[in-house]
Amino acid sequence: MNVATFEAKRIRVSVDLAVGHLADLVIEGGDRELRPLHRAPWADWPPEQLPAHLPEGVRRLSGDFLCAPFSRSDIEEAPLHGWPANSAWDVVESAAIDGGWRVLFRLKRKVMGATVDKVLTLRDHHPFLYQEHVFLGGSGAISVAHHTMTQMGAGGRLAFSLKRLAVTPEQAPEPDPARGRSLLAYPARASKLEQFPTADGTFTDLTEYRANGRHEDFVTLVEADHHGLGWTAVARQAEDDL
Repeated sequence: MNVATFEAKRIRVSVDLAVGHLADLVIEGGDRELRPLHRAPWADWPPEQLPAHLPEGVRRLSGDFLCAPFSRSDIEEAPLHGWPANSAWDVVESAAIDGGWRVLFRLKRKVMGATVDKVLTLRDHHPFLYQEHVFLGGSGAISVAHHTMTQMGAGGRLAFSLKRLAVTPEQAPEPDPARGRSLLAYPARASKLEQFPTADGTFTDLTEYRANGRHEDFVTLVEADHHGLGWTAVARQAEDDL
């Protein structure tokens, strides 16, 4: 695996250059190390152990990555979440800056004719990774999003920018009850995140993630018209971080 690691004082990040995913993020806080990002358990398996039809971004699924477009690519021919999530990136620049380190990556493929740059900045003693993505040239419109993944050993609290509603798709992720279960109702929608319909006919609070049952769910939060950026914050209970 072609992974490049960059660091500043008390923070370091590793990037899987084959797909542009953040393979690891380590923040030193006091006498402990925080690892807020989740890496799929199969990401380091030999290729022959995975189905041949899987996109490269699913095979190497890690931490956080750029989607352009988000989800299925129906604008130009590309794998799930587009070429930024499934193809190689080059390190164009990597150098120390005043009080930290800055790295510029460039996607080897084009997205709708545009060159895509990823800029990561690490600041000494800052518990944050600063990310920027730039589209140079090209034409057309496309959805763009980060695909950040985390895990919570004992649940936690979630906060979001203002949402219009929450929606689940027509079918649960695993419709066969012998293979898995879902907590939420499918299909369903609600304008109040604290009162979303569940499979048993009751309601649950989407701002509270409970680790009290094995279930898989997929819910889309639709942004309200506030002309700002959409954001999510996660406070993890067992890990005691934000």
